[in-house]
Amino acid sequence: MTELDLTTFIRDVPDFPSKGILFKDVMPLLADPAAFRESIDRLAAWAGPRAPDVILGAEARGFIFGGALAYALGCGFVTARKPGKLPWTTVEASYDLEYGTDALQVHVDAIEKGARVIVLDDVLATGGTARAKIDLVNQLGGQVVGALFLIELSFLHGRDRIAGTDVHALIDYS
Repeated sequence: MTELDLTTFIRDVPDFPSKGILFKDVMPLLADPAAFRESIDRLAAWAGPRAPDVILGAEARGFIFGGALAYALGCGFVTARKPGKLPWTTVEASYDLEYGTDALQVHVDAIEKGARVIVLDDVLATGGTARAKIDLVNQLGGQVVGALFLIELSFLHGRDRIAGTDVHALIDYS
């Protein structure tokens, strides 16, 4: 069987969310059953040998890919959410944006000490969100065994923010 060219399912949206940004929209990939299945299969092929106990995904597209990947691997899924969205006691990690800061939170009991965690998201851009998720895992005593993405915008050098982490992306825009 030949692999699908997943890039054909990524839509470019100019000037979103602001002028000068070329947004990589994954919604067409999600809507296509074969492309979605193949993307999860490829993510699982990389993640599986790392034997994760948990996949950690941030809202919102990280929930879609992360939940499907956790199901495919037979492991748990943990959500990282914006402050105030989780109903239990949380830990928080902040990260810089172009104009300000943001934060992510997870429940204090979401990741057991020593748990093997794959940090997952749809896109690795500047690395801020990925760095925050790695910091959350570290706060809870988990072990990050990889950072996994559907897309990497390598020209933004996001890997630099998560140096020392095993990183993989299915698609690279350089």
